[in-house]
Amino acid sequence: MNTTTFTGAVRVTFIVAVFTVVQQTVMIDLRIGGIHPDILVVLPIVAGVAGGPSRGATMGFWVGLVADLFLPTPFGLSALVGTIIGFTTGLGTLALDRTAKWLTVVAALVASACYEVLYGALGSVLGQPQMLHVDFPLIVVVVGVVNAIVALLALRMVVWALPEGSTERMPLSGMSLGPTR
Repeated sequence: MNTTTFTGAVRVTFIVAVFTVVQQTVMIDLRIGGIHPDILVVLPIVAGVAGGPSRGATMGFWVGLVADLFLPTPFGLSALVGTIIGFTTGLGTLALDRTAKWLTVVAALVASACYEVLYGALGSVLGQPQMLHVDFPLIVVVVGVVNAIVALLALRMVVWALPEGSTERMPLSGMSLGPTR
């Protein structure tokens, strides 16, 4: 493993740890209509926007595994849904103007809502029918809106964390993404 890859892995681990601590200490107690936000969901989304489908899927898998450690749902469900959402977000934004800040906010809103719908549907299929309870639409809205608000900060952190060259297709204004080739 070269130095750039190692540094990137340490930075990504740090970002995931920070988001996990904030999720488990602050967000778990912050209630909007009785629902708490889930900011871990935004990491694979912004990784997909910043680094494409592969980076989004990879971030979704690892963030999902970490999230699964704290959830009473089938282990691996968050990892599966995170991988799918990170990949599809990366794929869906490849042809768009990735320098537009609105893209990250809209992608976070839409993909977070899709994450919650897919998570609830798959959880229900896997024997957790309570995941599609009456507050489900409110969960989709709360998670989507909060993640849209957090998206630009998360994007800056993920762009900083990803190894050099992994975000070269996304020249964001004012963000140092390393050398382009």
